[in-house]
Amino acid sequence: MMVFRSTRPLIWGELDVPLFGIKEDWYGNGVSPQAAFCVAVDTRSLWFIASHPKAARLHPAARPGRFTPELWKHDVAELFLHHPTSGRYFEFNLAPNGAWWSCEFTAPRVRAEEVEIAFPEVATFAELSPEGGWVSAMAIPRDLLEGRLDFGRDTRMNVTFILESPERRFLSATDLGGGEPDFHRPDRFSKLELRDLPPA
Repeated sequence: MMVFRSTRPLIWGELDVPLFGIKEDWYGNGVSPQAAFCVAVDTRSLWFIASHPKAARLHPAARPGRFTPELWKHDVAELFLHHPTSGRYFEFNLAPNGAWWSCEFTAPRVRAEEVEIAFPEVATFAELSPEGGWVSAMAIPRDLLEGRLDFGRDTRMNVTFILESPERRFLSATDLGGGEPDFHRPDRFSKLELRDLPPA
């Protein structure tokens, strides 16, 4: 999966990054308009940017910038980062309004901690259009990812969306296999591919 590398700090409000669309849901049905995302790294942070042109159904407790469990029960974008040697992985949830959540797992769906612990120093941003579309972003400190997950070229990754709640459509950037929707299949996540961010 492509991760863009920037030599200068990225700034919300000045982001100029390519977005990748997801054109099919879990069951192979077309998604129109497409949900889109980008993952980028600068000298300080890993950035996860997500957008969708349609209005979202937000978790009732979701507030901009607030750590909020169970965001996945409503519309949300998700970033998964996996360390293939240890098997550990992180899940980051990003709501359309900038609410967020994170969790560390030692194996599929096995939490490292039973209690909710916010990943430190995460910053989120969001913009909701009058027509209902949205774009949100999360900046995760690189030093923490490198220390906790040995983030780098060996990292495996996936981006997912849950949209159109309460009916819910499940989207995955990486093919995770068949069966019922299950995003917790780290053995199927994509290898990270770094590419320099195109000039603005």
